[in-house]
Amino acid sequence: MKSMLWLGAAALNAALFIGADLGLLPEPLRWIAKPAATLALIAWAWPRGETQPVQRRWLRVGLVASLAGDVALLWPAQGFLPGLVSFLLAHLAFVRSMAVRSRFGAPWRPFLAYGALAAAVLAWVIWPGLPGDLRAPVVIYVAVLVAMAGQGAAWWWRSRERDACWAAMGGALFLASDTLLAVDRFGGGVPLASLAIHALYWVSIGLISRSLPR
Repeated sequence: MKSMLWLGAAALNAALFIGADLGLLPEPLRWIAKPAATLALIAWAWPRGETQPVQRRWLRVGLVASLAGDVALLWPAQGFLPGLVSFLLAHLAFVRSMAVRSRFGAPWRPFLAYGALAAAVLAWVIWPGLPGDLRAPVVIYVAVLVAMAGQGAAWWWRSRERDACWAAMGGALFLASDTLLAVDRFGGGVPLASLAIHALYWVSIGLISRSLPR
């Protein structure tokens, strides 16, 4: 029952943030609802994973780093680079958490598929509008993001475990969310960007968190 309340709180705050970000609700709600949505997901995930303490520890690190990134990106200009670094650390932590249950990089095919897709979007859609001083950080970030999504898919490919399925779906949705964010910011814009980007983001970290056993 308590876990459902936390999920409900996450969904409500996510909706409030998206509404405020789209100009449908008072703007100050953005500053409260965005971190509140992620905090509610953290509270929901916190009791999970008692039988997998190492995986749980690294996943918690990833969730806290994601919260830091959420707060940084409330300032779209000044907070972009700190947000990028925060989420890079989050992805590294998520990779480490998944690698507890499945050897990193095996099999390699999901990494190749995600890498090719990300490289194509980066080269043909994002790169022309990307400022020169952000190109190196963004390339590093994309590589780590691909590693995170690839590790989730590789874990599922190798084991077919239910926990791995959640991680694989979460990694794919996080990659989709960040791709839309980059296209919206540097590639000409995305209709209703906030709705798509943030809905995918919060669902993705919920699914990654669910890869922890109860």
